This record gives sequence, structure tokens and C-alpha cells, in this order.
Amino acid sequence: MEHLLLMDIGNTNTKIGIVQDGSMLGSYSLPTRSESTADAWGLQILQILGLHRLYPEDLSGWVICSVVPPVGALVRTAGERFCGCPVLFVPEDMPLALENHYARPYEVGADRLVAAFGARRLFASTSLIVVDFGTATTFDCVQDNAYLGGLICPGIYSSAAALASKTAKLPTISFDGVEAEPKIGQNTTESLRQGMVFGFASLVEGLCGRLKPLLKSPVEVVVTGGPAKALIGITSGIDHYCPDLLMQGLLMNYIDHAHMLRKGVQV
Repeated sequence: MEHLLLMDIGNTNTKIGIVQDGSMLGSYSLPTRSESTADAWGLQILQILGLHRLYPEDLSGWVICSVVPPVGALVRTAGERFCGCPVLFVPEDMPLALENHYARPYEVGADRLVAAFGARRLFASTSLIVVDFGTATTFDCVQDNAYLGGLICPGIYSSAAALASKTAKLPTISFDGVEAEPKIGQNTTESLRQGMVFGFASLVEGLCGRLKPLLKSPVEVVVTGGPAKALIGITSGIDHYCPDLLMQGLLMNYIDHAHMLRKGVQV
């Protein structure tokens, strides 16, 4: 059996997946802390492996995308020290089979490229708009086998946190149990909740509606990221909800490269 560790290092959280023979055994989310150490990351990974009765030597590799370079460096050191297996970053160590049409290709976040690649591999529509709800909300456009670029907007959680931190009377809110239709809020908590939830639903509807005419038809909308779960039932125009899109993208890219290496193709 082959075991892999997948890792998506984001600005706020780091998502970790343990894979056995192409199937996800479990996924976890840890806070991304630049002030942490390689040893701290390594010990946390050992704990996660222990939950699945796995040992460091059971892993074939760590497959990672990161938008936080200092943490990426810590994780690379942790993988090499604690597991002694290949630590492969996407796209630096494992390029993606996706044309990058960004004006400065190196400026695109690895997470955006991996999500676009994963969506392209999963869905056959000529064009795709990939909406990722993370620290920022990103809209990435894929046409045929090319990543064209996209839009970056504030994130729903970061927007709510910014309001709560900058105002004395606005509370922190929950996005659980969202109603199907908006209503007029009659207290501060409800007003903020309604504004955030239905405001971001309208953001997705509006921006996707404006982006679709710029792409070849047919166009499908793929959403991912934690907050997406609260919005899919109230947002029109969403064709696919993939909560683990980045994990799937990392895994499919690893499988592609492993297959090519077995055939003796340089990657």
C-alpha cells in the first residue's frame, strides 16, 4: 500500500490529508503559524499519522502547496527530518499540466493553480470558474487547458473578523444554519449575519454572471473552501461543490508524475 501526506498551507489554516492508495483516510486543519518551528510541525504530523496507526517510514512522500514561504521552508525541513521521504512542492518540484497565462506566472498563488488544475481534471466543461472561499475569496478562470487568471475579493470570515475587531458593538457571528431566503435583521447579530451571508451569495452570483460572457461556452462554476458549505444552498449558478478540491488536485498531480516517472519520462 502507498501512503501520502497532502498539505495545503494557507494564510490562515493549513489543511492536511492522509491518503492510502488514492483514497483519503482523513483530513485535518491546523492554524498556520509563521512563528512555529520545523520540530513543532514534524511532531504534529507524527500525531496525525498515529491516529491512522502509521509510521513515518510508511509515507512515500509529502505533496504540498503553500502560499506562505516561511512556513513552507519549515515544513520542508520537518518532512526531511521526521520522515526522510521526498517533500514535493507544487508547482516548484512537480509542475502542473495546465498552461499558465498569467502576465507574471510566478505571481499566482500555488493554491489557485492547484484548485484550477483539480477542477480541470474533474470536469469536462470547456470553461470553468473556480470559486475558493478562503482567507480571500478567489474567482479563477480556466478555459480548455489554460489557467487565464481571475479575481481576488475579501474572504467571508476575514471580513466578519475585521468588522468585529474594528467596531465596538459588532459581535462575532456564526454561519451555521443559514436560512434559504434573506430577512430584515432586527438585532445587530442577525443584521450582520444576513448581510455577510447573502452579500457573499450575491457576490458569487454577480461576478460569475459577469465573467461567463468572457469565456467560451459552456461555462460551469465550481466552488470550494470551508464557507462554501453555508452558501451553496442559497446561491444560484453553482454547478459543483468540491470541499476537498485542493487535496484532489495535489493527489492527481502526484499520480500523474508518478506514472510518468514509471514510464521513464523526465518531469
